[in-house]
Amino acid sequence: MTAALLLHRADGAPLSTAFRQAAFGKDDPFAAHREVAWEGPGSMIAGRVNFTGELSVASFPHTETLVVVEGTLTLTAAGAAPLVVGPGSGAVIARSTALHIAAPAGVRFVTCAAACDGALAPGITPLRADADFKPSNPPPPQTLLGPTPACRSDNVFTDEQSQYKAGTWDSTPYHRIVRAHPLNEFMHLLAGGVRFAAPDGSVLSAQAGDALFVPQGAPVGWESSERVAKFYVVQTVPA
Repeated sequence: MTAALLLHRADGAPLSTAFRQAAFGKDDPFAAHREVAWEGPGSMIAGRVNFTGELSVASFPHTETLVVVEGTLTLTAAGAAPLVVGPGSGAVIARSTALHIAAPAGVRFVTCAAACDGALAPGITPLRADADFKPSNPPPPQTLLGPTPACRSDNVFTDEQSQYKAGTWDSTPYHRIVRAHPLNEFMHLLAGGVRFAAPDGSVLSAQAGDALFVPQGAPVGWESSERVAKFYVVQTVPA
């Protein structure tokens, strides 16, 4: 069975992933609403949140990337205009941000958060499907089972202390062997489809609108036959 964990299916199909209700630290503003699918080294979690209501947070306790899959969430950082996050769009909330969170009707979002002490400029960074793409490194040649793809990315958020980065990525089709994933990665597919292979030959298929998490070190392969675009969060954990 593949080590890629499904966090959301756009078509509403049941998930095999096990979730548990849990807070991310003692000051988690979504403590009563959070469901965790994975928690691991580097103080990172991945999961989902179902939330209705309003919250005012004086200082957001961690850094969190969220992608809304149902409803509308309004995030208003101190001194900034409100950011309305609807289905298929996302944002990064930096730790220490003072903000107001509002969901007048039920909202559901998938999320990947990391805890870290130390200074970080507060604020909310939108994730954009129409990103300012720049060429990025393709997979290593020795891992490919076909032509080298053309990859692009737009990294819009970086926290050096926690090695946490977020942005948008796309690629032409490619096929890669099953190998240990080099980092923790959250992804929400914006376009295309991917088949994630496991060492036992099983395959997990994901399509646009689906969200997944792959832990660092998990053995997983990749096969796509069309352009794939995704929002991502990545984190490298020291061995």
